[in-house]
Amino acid sequence: MEHASYMNLAIDMAKKTAGQTAPNPKVGAVVVNNGEMVGLGAHLKAGEGHAEVHALQMAGDKAKGAIMYVTLEPCSHHGKTPPCADLLIERGIKTIYVATTDPNPLVAGRGIQRLRDAGLEVHVGLNEQRAIELNPFFNHYMTTNLPFVTLKSASSIDGKIATKTGHSKWITGAEARLDVHRYRHEHDAILVGVNTIIKDDPSLTTRLPSGGKNPIRIILDTHLRIPAQSKVLNDWEAPTWIVTGGQVSETEIQSMQTDNIRILKMNEEKITIQAVLERLAEEKITSLFVEGGGTVHASFIKEKAFQKVVTYLAPMLIGGSSSPSIIGGEGIERISDAMELEMVSYEKIGKDLKIVSIPKERS
Repeated sequence: MEHASYMNLAIDMAKKTAGQTAPNPKVGAVVVNNGEMVGLGAHLKAGEGHAEVHALQMAGDKAKGAIMYVTLEPCSHHGKTPPCADLLIERGIKTIYVATTDPNPLVAGRGIQRLRDAGLEVHVGLNEQRAIELNPFFNHYMTTNLPFVTLKSASSIDGKIATKTGHSKWITGAEARLDVHRYRHEHDAILVGVNTIIKDDPSLTTRLPSGGKNPIRIILDTHLRIPAQSKVLNDWEAPTWIVTGGQVSETEIQSMQTDNIRILKMNEEKITIQAVLERLAEEKITSLFVEGGGTVHASFIKEKAFQKVVTYLAPMLIGGSSSPSIIGGEGIERISDAMELEMVSYEKIGKDLKIVSIPKERS
């Protein structure tokens, strides 16, 4: 196998840990000695061994004089686990191929320099783009100190998310709904507005055939109007965090908080998306899946507070000026003020069309 093939194997192993490693990145590692793969590893969960550790454990004595391929720069600082750079030096790795540097300010080139200072031959940039694409949430969080935001919507071809009476089950098919659950599994948290809870009483959990991780449930509820019987308050399937405005009293907060329910009271009376994202970042939320209605989506779009848009379009027409749309709010006055998107991919899922877009950079 060529160098690139070993790195691709490390990247493919890391991909399989999607949804498991936050707030840490997905990382894979391969150890090769005299053309023989002697160690494989992937980081499985924050607080547990990094990919390099698992690969070196498998390699045993064969790590001495070997080559390591790792998707992300080895750490050089003490966190929940010891520095991987020191372990590589101790175990006698001779050469290391690093796909990409770590954007974490605690690492950011220090791991590579530590290895070079110890006499290891270090190559940086092998299959770099694939490795960068492996960790969009982590990379964004580390460079902006804000969660990566994905806006999701499911609508008819004419952009309606419900009929004029509010009926919405089901616009999209089972295959598209299953795809949504994969996104829930991969994100740290899911966000909706309180009106969605009042109208639909959703569980906001992950339901995949093989299981999956439930995201933390974030409810925007300025005046703490959430009904006491709501599923998100009573099923204990996942933690529920309710974001309120500053006018909510401590008595109201204490009456609702439990071991599974947190109230995040904002300083301002009116909730702003930027303030919410900053607060969630403080709580180590690296990724947020927004499934709110038109009003919530309009708020994120108005503040340009999103990195990806996932749209499911069902082959039906609903119509009606009073039927709710994907995006509510007041809207814009001129086409030149519209936020342009760049389509990344599109595919047919069951009977529906899925489109993935990102904000287009203005020239």
